Amino acid sequence: MSKVLVIEDNKDNLRLISAALTLSGYEVASAATGEEGIAHAISERPAFILLDINLPGIDGFETAARLRLFDSIRDIPIIAITSYAMLGDREKVMAAGCNGYFEKPIDPLTIMDKIHSVIKRPASS
Repeated sequence: MSKVLVIEDNKDNLRLISAALTLSGYEVASAATGEEGIAHAISERPAFILLDINLPGIDGFETAARLRLFDSIRDIPIIAITSYAMLGDREKVMAAGCNGYFEKPIDPLTIMDKIHSVIKRPASS
């Protein structure tokens, strides 16, 4: 079972995405801040990271940029799941080091197909 790290401070959003991940066969680790997320990523080496942008402490942009500084985790896919939907936000998220960007609210019925398309994994795996 692949482990996934979800960096999300909203408990309802965390429950929703965790349920979708668990139903798809993933083990879910979570962090409520960017700082916690970086520490978890280094110690756990997840298959991929789902990252909220609006976090307490360092935001998701800074979290993604810092994650990319570590050789041991540099290649882990990072997918931003955020309510940021203004013109230019997608480009800013991608420039920070994310591999994908999805707007909230997520659809739990389709989110796994979208995630798998970003991490290049067939949805049936």
